Amino acid sequence: MTAPGPFAINAPMTTTKLDLTGLKCPLPALKTRKALKALSRGDVLEVHCTDPLSVIDIPNLIRETGDKVEISELAEQTIVFLIEKTNDTIRKTNS
Repeated sequence: MTAPGPFAINAPMTTTKLDLTGLKCPLPALKTRKALKALSRGDVLEVHCTDPLSVIDIPNLIRETGDKVEISELAEQTIVFLIEKTNDTIRKTNS
């Protein structure tokens, strides 16, 4: 068995933290979309929210963009999303 090399295939390049605590719908999803545009493929966006609707809005946004998301923490009042940018473009929707 060989040890893995210094570069994992799916290792994130950078992690950006986005504090959206206190913001209400639709601002967490809108600011998350804007922050994703600035990232490169493989980067991770860590989003902190307090709006309970963000558990619906942000996963729906990520479904539209084609990236990957997981809810990493559901604390008392804070929700933390880890979003991996896997798509270089943001798809436009008819909203």
